[in-house]
Amino acid sequence: MNYRTLGKTGLSVSEIGFGAWGIGGMMWRGGNDQEALLALHKAADQGVNFYDTALVYGDGHSERLIGQFLKERDERMIVATKIPPKNGQWPARKSTPLAEAFPYEHIISATEQSLKNLGVDSLDVQQFHVWIDEWAQLSEWSDALDTLRNQGKIRFFGISINDHQPNSALRIGMSGKVDTFQIIYNIFDQTPEYELFPICERERIGVIVRVPFDEGALTGTITESTVFPDGDFRNRYFRGSRRKQVVEHVDRLRPFLGPEAQTLPELALRYCLQPPVVSTVIPGMRTIKHVEFNCGVSDGRKLSPGLAVRLKPHSWDKVFY
Repeated sequence: MNYRTLGKTGLSVSEIGFGAWGIGGMMWRGGNDQEALLALHKAADQGVNFYDTALVYGDGHSERLIGQFLKERDERMIVATKIPPKNGQWPARKSTPLAEAFPYEHIISATEQSLKNLGVDSLDVQQFHVWIDEWAQLSEWSDALDTLRNQGKIRFFGISINDHQPNSALRIGMSGKVDTFQIIYNIFDQTPEYELFPICERERIGVIVRVPFDEGALTGTITESTVFPDGDFRNRYFRGSRRKQVVEHVDRLRPFLGPEAQTLPELALRYCLQPPVVSTVIPGMRTIKHVEFNCGVSDGRKLSPGLAVRLKPHSWDKVFY
């Protein structure tokens, strides 16, 4: 496992982290707790030291599983979690008052619940689970974070930027008030490269990349006839003609497979690890098989500049509805 610095936090994090949405049992179907715990331990055995979860994942179930895992390990792990918006809106609408999403007391109480679920005294990174940049100029949210820092309950603050909206956090990025950004970034969604990444480089903001496989599209396993279990969120993400579009876009990537990346998932992960500004990539890992593959990509090899450039035209401006 290779390690990178998480921006100005100075934390050394595994460049492959553990995305813990799936183990919460919310919207992904087919997993179980015992399998999840085995995957968590296998990840640690492979050198993973960064674990990303959220209070809302399975109504705290993901956090509690990680808490159980932490009790069973002697090593120091770095844990990031997230405060859900009080009004339950994802993403936050531009007109949403801060008082509806992140009032002072909600920030405090959600953090205390996460600490309880995880069984820890302090969070390495506490994140807001949604964001609109109009809040950057307000003080209530930062006052609450200052209280938590002074109490020793959090170390650093981050924002999980709204899906496919990297420019919705440019103002807070330039404010000096944020330590980390969590962002969707992959071969099909390269938009963070345009404006957000330069700000992260300049302000030394740690970048946590989520959804490196575009919810499974970049694994190459989705076909026009793919069926997801009832209740699985991918039924909505890949609804309508999206499965057909996925097949077409993925087929255009297959000629790039070869010595630098033998499979589409490997190509997808290596692309996400290419920019130096990226600190860690957090694919969802619900099984030992997921862990072994994802961690195996952290071998120090980078895509050649030529291949990286040839992948640029494959950014896909999807219409989300």
